This record gives sequence, structure tokens and C-alpha cells, in this order.
Amino acid sequence: MKSCGTYFQNDPIHPLRYGEVELINPPRQRLRVEPIKEGILAHPVIVGFCGTDHELMEMGRRGQLTAKFPPGQNRLINGHEGVVWVPEQNRFAIVLIRGGDSVDPTRFTEDETYFEYGCDRADGLFCDGIYVNPDMLLAIPDGYAQDGKLALSFAKKMVFPDPFACMLFQLERMEDLGSAHWFRQTARRRQCDLETARHYAADEIFGRTVIFGLGTTGMFVGDVIRRAHPDAHICFVGRSPADSPKVRFALEQAKAEYVQNTFADPGDCAAAIRGVLGGKATCFIGVSGTNVEHEIAFRHGALGCNGIYNSFSLGPKITFDTMPFGFQNHLIFGSINFRQDHMEKAIQMLAASRYDEIVGLIDKEEFTADPMDAYESKIYCKGAPMKTAVIWNRDYIDTER
Repeated sequence: MKSCGTYFQNDPIHPLRYGEVELINPPRQRLRVEPIKEGILAHPVIVGFCGTDHELMEMGRRGQLTAKFPPGQNRLINGHEGVVWVPEQNRFAIVLIRGGDSVDPTRFTEDETYFEYGCDRADGLFCDGIYVNPDMLLAIPDGYAQDGKLALSFAKKMVFPDPFACMLFQLERMEDLGSAHWFRQTARRRQCDLETARHYAADEIFGRTVIFGLGTTGMFVGDVIRRAHPDAHICFVGRSPADSPKVRFALEQAKAEYVQNTFADPGDCAAAIRGVLGGKATCFIGVSGTNVEHEIAFRHGALGCNGIYNSFSLGPKITFDTMPFGFQNHLIFGSINFRQDHMEKAIQMLAASRYDEIVGLIDKEEFTADPMDAYESKIYCKGAPMKTAVIWNRDYIDTER
């Protein structure tokens, strides 16, 4: 079946193109031991642009995409955030992006395989049609579709289940690791049994939390921490002015404080963080994608003894001095994943949120006329909306709601 969409290829000049492509439909499975099924046709309705899309374009420019292509293909239709219409089932759905021959494809092991729609060995949503394993089409809540159309406000929120689910996973990991990291000293301090101490420690680890970077992932992780731990002291660190709409929105959602990082010396930034928190951080979450994250946390002492460092950035290299690292008992981890239950919870939480307010739309015809220019001058550039999406099929959107 032929369709039109954007796709990545290895090409130093045109790594991203829009045009006609031949859709493929190889049998896939959601999880190991589940049946392998052919996909059913779905029509993308609204699709969000992710930083991963930009990075894949750059990989194509460098000729590094071959391993990402679907088997037998020399291109990858991108897009992994959004809503689709499923004619065979007469309903809207959110695509569960990752599946494969694995017990849990978000935490696969060496003898397992995985795929990701729009990212890795499987075509994605920036296309008029996509074949999706029917087990990987997640339901949307009742009430948001009327007369075969989605409310635009709801549709905008549904470009976020993937990154929001990632942050729910991060919350779970920080609670699990933080409680295990602290519970023995918590038991002694509180004079309680070890099981009770684990409960306390999972909360205490967020006592002084730094979120370094204020994109959507930073905003989301602050939100989910606040919801789960009402007494957490949260400090965002970003470059935007404190009175910018983005910062005001994030601070309101997470009930957090803010440090604007305009410091020439990272040590001064670390000092400002300590001043706002009233001490060194118990938890430092790096989501800025810059190398200065770990320097501020470790070299300049923003992270305190027994603190945990959550690396959610792609690209930076983390270094630390092993002498203080060992004696200060830091815990470093990184895991960019989520499970289906996280995504289903994210859909419900986002439906009741205000996150449509931070989504800007680009006209489909403008985008498809020159997708590379749109990426570089409208979507991933200074002054761009915090999140950009495109209505791929207006027939399914009610712009009045």
C-alpha cells in the first residue's frame, strides 16, 4: 500500500523528506510469549514532534541510520507521539510505541529484541497510514470523541503520553532506588523497623530535589513528583527568564522554585541552587542535555551526601572524582523507559491536565512543503513553542472544543 509521509534516510543533504512511500506490515508481537500479529491500518490524526525526531535527522545527515531502518528498507517513517483513527475498530487510539520479543521491551536483555514505531525498525506516525499491532492500540478515555471527532484541546494533550509515561517510570525508579539507598539510616534516625523505613525513605529522597533543565520532560517530572510527594522541595534550573510563560506554567504545575542559570561560573549556579533549597540536593535530575549538569552536581557540590543522580539526558558524558564519590555515597542511574501501565496512566492524567496550553500547531501543508526547513527554523529553534504538533487529518478534529 502506498502512502505519503515524512521519512528519514542516510543523506548528507536531504536526511528528511516528504513523499510517497510503500507501507510495510511485518508481523510483530507486543511481548514475548504473546502471539505474533500482522498490523491493522490506522490513520494518524495529530502527531507531536519530539527531540528524538531531530536527533534522527542529524543521524541521517551523518549516515548513521542503517540500524534504525525497518528490515529490508532504506528509510524510516518517523513520529511516535500522537493519536490515530482505527477504521477496523471504529475508534481513536494511542499507539504503544515499543514492543518486541522480550519480557518487557522497555528493559530488554541481550537475548531479547525490541522495536519502536517511528524510532527503531518500525515505521511511525508522520504518514497518512500506519500498520500497528492491534494489541498496541491503547484506548482513550470516554467523552473526548463526539460524532467521530476529537476535541482539539484533548488531542493536543495526547502528544504527551510517551514522555509523560517516561516520567512516571522515572518517579517509580527514584522511589525504588531512593528507598533502598536510604532505608537503613532512615530506620536508625526514625527508630522504626526496616519496612516502615523504606516507606519513609521513598518520600525523603525528594526532600530537596533539583530538576536541571526545563523542557517538557523536566516540567513533567516536577509535576509527577509533586503529585506523589506533596512535601517535596523542588527547584527547577533553566535558562529562561523567571517571568516567561514556560517557567510560570511549570512552577505553577509543580509548586516549585526556580534558579535562572545565567551564571558564567558553574560553581555560582551550584551555590544558587543550595541557597534556594536551603542545603545540598537529596536528588538531582539532569534533563538539559548539557555536560554542565554533572559538573554542578558533583564537582561544585549541588548534590549532597547519599544523594541520587538521575541522568535522563542523551549525549552528555558523566564524570566524577572517585574519592569523594565513594565517601559521599552517591547513587547514579539512568533509564529512559516506560511500561504500558505507565502510558495508560499517563493518558488518564493528561486528559485532566492543562498541558494543551503549551502545544503550538504548525500547518500540515507548511510542514510537508519543506520538512527540513520546518525542523530547523520553526520547530527546533529559539522562540519555538515548548511543544509543536501537526494536525495530520483535520477530518477527525473538532477545532471548537
